[in-house]
Amino acid sequence: MGTPNDQAVLQAIFNPDTPFGDIVGLDLGEEAEKEEQEEDEVFPQAQLEQSKALELQGVMAAEAGDLSTALERFGQAICLLPERASAYNNRAQARRLQGDVAGALEDLERAVELSGGRGRAARQSFVQRGLLARLQGRDDDARRDFERAARLGSPFARRQLVLLNPYAALCNRMLADMMGQLRRPRDSR
Repeated sequence: MGTPNDQAVLQAIFNPDTPFGDIVGLDLGEEAEKEEQEEDEVFPQAQLEQSKALELQGVMAAEAGDLSTALERFGQAICLLPERASAYNNRAQARRLQGDVAGALEDLERAVELSGGRGRAARQSFVQRGLLARLQGRDDDARRDFERAARLGSPFARRQLVLLNPYAALCNRMLADMMGQLRRPRDSR
């Protein structure tokens, strides 16, 4: 299997678009679940369960294309626990899908504030805010948010940082081309 360093080197060679050190298949699920539990410990259990149920209904509605119901459910979750960042993150996503970028950014700012810039909620907020900045052509703002999300453990944010770095992208492309040539040698006719 090799050491983690060996795996990272092979990952960089065979998947040059990922940042060095990212290992495909690395499961952060348990860590993220523990993080979310710690973030939620401060809320009364009954209200927390109801809020999570409303968020789940909102996510399901959004996935079904019913953004108005999704926004309603996320709003209800926020009214129930206005100091919990998760519902703001979810509502920001629904607002963005609806074309309300200003509203999405407002919710993301609130989620960052509530999370104190730490944990899963902050990581998600920084990623979403970075994506919105990138879509608006504000690459410096996007880079700052992706850097913060990457420091909080987001592999997606690290990949976005590579894409925003023209030198890294050029090096990765050259490495990919070289590896492609090694995999399929030219005919020696």
